[in-house]
Amino acid sequence: MKNIRRYSVVPSLPKALEPLRDLTYNLWWSWTPDAIDLFRRLDLDLWESCEHNPVQILGSIEQEKLAALAEDESYVSHLKRVTDALQSYMTAPAWYEKHCPNWKGFAIGYFSLEYGVTECLPIYSGGLGVLAGDHLKSASDLGLPLVAVGLLYRWGYFHQRLNIDGHQREETRENDLHNLPIRPVLDAAGQHVSIRVNLPGRPVTARIWLAQVGRVPLYLLDANVPENAPADRELTSQLYSGDKDMRIRQEILLGMGGLRALLALDIAPYLHHLNEGHSAFLGLERLRWAKENLGLNWEEAIEATASGNIFTTHTPVPAGIDMFRPDLVRHYFTEYARDMGVDVERVLALGRSRPGDPNEDFSMAILALNLSRYANGVSRLHGEVARRMWGHLWPELPVDEVPIGHVTNGVHVRSWVSRDMAQLYDRYLGARWARDNQDAGPWERAFSIPDEELWRTHERRRERLVAFARRRLEEQLLERGLSRHEVEVAREVLDPDALTIGFARRFATYKRATLLFRDLERLKAILLDKDRPVNLIFAGKAHPADEGGKALIREIIHAVQRQGLRRRVVFLEDYNVNVARYLVQGVDLWLNTPRRPMEASGTSGMKASLNGALNCSILDGWWVEGYDPSLGWAIGNGEDYPEAAWATQDAVEANALYTLLEKEIVPTFYDRGRDDLPRDWIRMMKSAIAAHGPFFNTNRMLCSYWDNCYFPAATKLQAFRRDDAERGKALAHWKAGTRREWPSIAVDALSHQPTTEIPSGHGLTVEATVRLAALVPEDVTVECYYGHVDSEGSIREGRVLGMELAAKVGDERYRYTATLPCTSSGEHGYTIRVLPHHRDLVNPFELHLVRWA
Repeated sequence: MKNIRRYSVVPSLPKALEPLRDLTYNLWWSWTPDAIDLFRRLDLDLWESCEHNPVQILGSIEQEKLAALAEDESYVSHLKRVTDALQSYMTAPAWYEKHCPNWKGFAIGYFSLEYGVTECLPIYSGGLGVLAGDHLKSASDLGLPLVAVGLLYRWGYFHQRLNIDGHQREETRENDLHNLPIRPVLDAAGQHVSIRVNLPGRPVTARIWLAQVGRVPLYLLDANVPENAPADRELTSQLYSGDKDMRIRQEILLGMGGLRALLALDIAPYLHHLNEGHSAFLGLERLRWAKENLGLNWEEAIEATASGNIFTTHTPVPAGIDMFRPDLVRHYFTEYARDMGVDVERVLALGRSRPGDPNEDFSMAILALNLSRYANGVSRLHGEVARRMWGHLWPELPVDEVPIGHVTNGVHVRSWVSRDMAQLYDRYLGARWARDNQDAGPWERAFSIPDEELWRTHERRRERLVAFARRRLEEQLLERGLSRHEVEVAREVLDPDALTIGFARRFATYKRATLLFRDLERLKAILLDKDRPVNLIFAGKAHPADEGGKALIREIIHAVQRQGLRRRVVFLEDYNVNVARYLVQGVDLWLNTPRRPMEASGTSGMKASLNGALNCSILDGWWVEGYDPSLGWAIGNGEDYPEAAWATQDAVEANALYTLLEKEIVPTFYDRGRDDLPRDWIRMMKSAIAAHGPFFNTNRMLCSYWDNCYFPAATKLQAFRRDDAERGKALAHWKAGTRREWPSIAVDALSHQPTTEIPSGHGLTVEATVRLAALVPEDVTVECYYGHVDSEGSIREGRVLGMELAAKVGDERYRYTATLPCTSSGEHGYTIRVLPHHRDLVNPFELHLVRWA
């Protein structure tokens, strides 16, 4: 078809309901129950069928209903209350304005390949996207000046369907962009604002759309425009699909095109936060910007920009890192390198652990690490894993000194706590629980909630979960074409009064969804006990290319069908934010069985805990920090098994899980008095709410990012930008000279007082003579690295003590001294090291230079 003339049809709203139009386009409504009720009152069935999409419901509802609601004083009053609340939310002073008055006009660019803000904006696949969505919501609540960038996928992530055999098939549904809660970004002439990114032989154009998340704008790039070649129009077709060539072009568009989009909108972020390595090409675009706007060369541009980049890694295994063959990178970045005045191998070196190896693949995570001065994992344990994983980039450093920290993830409390629980919290915790999430004071009042009220509230949520699961299972069975008898069974699955366990996450082999099915007879005895029955609800998708993950789903379906478990075990298809909400708000116990230490964080257990559920998990990810025997259960003792022993690990930990269920979890749930209340279980619920509420939330997480990353990065970058970036230029010049001289640095001699036994409480005085070549003492730090010596002759968990310059003892030679504290008995040791020192280094390890004695 040719010569198609387009036009748009928009909802026709009575004047009294006109405020609904703007309300639908601020996703603040998605975490505001009163606003959700407003849309539900329009047409409850339509609200459910359109997946909670207010734009679609306004465009589909009958005009007669709208006219009637416009005359309904109750509804109009409700509308005014909600719009007034939104206005107050958008204009009232928030945390940032009160605590950071000197940082007005400051902006943080946040870049992520996916965002899970709400189910009706399907541009997410799982935990990474949901975490990004919660990050934006808390930034909005706190008033943090965040500006987010992502891609607008025409097909989103796939929808999951299972056949009778349990085989997963993937369906895609095209998103109608004009019926999503997003708006095109228009210029003064009313034209769609777009940007261009140059690929070899052609430019790629992308339009910009806006999803408003409270106070935070989320700008989304859409490459499906007529100006692009068909292959390039597919760039924003689907999340996590296509080959390596498609992926590198997507990531160029996200990182490089994303920065151009912000600049096209006259937004110049001071800092840039990379949520995973997908957006690491942003760092290269910032180098281009520094060259063109500050007149800096390659090295100077790195120093002037890297201090403003923050990289968060979510990946605990090398297989999760995006890697590209060198020829593919050369294809897309040779012209870029030429424009920057460097050879393309300089670009490739930024993404390699061995910069001089022309055959090594290019790592997006290494690129992000090399172009960011702040890097973090997403839990305390994951920080340790990340330091081990990337320690080879700093081969001279002990693993615990690798410059990757951690900021433990959280969840957006108001998005995930059920309405019933929120009302209970309002009554007994006070209003501050939802506003000042990181303050422990209100959460401590969880112990004041009457047992009866807490338990009845929780039981209502379980009943709603069971009703939801039955409806959804019935729909699944009808779609599979099963018999009427099978469908009727679905209407009676699960006991609404039984202990209900939830397991929902991406189905990957390391998450071990079938650990509970290793001994089917033992499991059946637990689930089918007449006096103490147990429900199991599973949900989750396997990546389309992950045959191992798909096999786990089939194993569960087969076990349910063949072992007489249909009334006790349910698998809910097409896991999304809405399904997750029902699960975390309704289960009694949240189960997590990853193969430690492969779970970077995991946030679903946090959501369940804030709704009063208890956790039973491997000591991995967040649960290492969240676990206490009074709060839930740990499977095992935090052991790490080598791959050769995984079969043993599975057997040991499955047995531990069965024992916990048989001896502790099920008895605690069913131990009731005359009032039919499980008092010990309720006590654990209150303890978990009080302990987890003030820490495992994204408001606390954002404050941690501000204190540990955003504020120090902004302060450093501010200094670099003064006087035409003179400090950045000076640092680049100093680094070049230091690297040139470093091979000549040496510790020529070290000694200590002639004794081998030192009484505890005394000190050991040590001396070292250091040759600094053309450097001066101000260019280095000389340190003692000391601690207990293990059986292999290595210092474990070493400590550092700076040495003082005592005297110059010859040309280029200096004597340093220190006194080591001797506070504990045993075999100790020390050595000396020299590190680069400059006032503008974010950390002394960023040059990857260390000279040990």
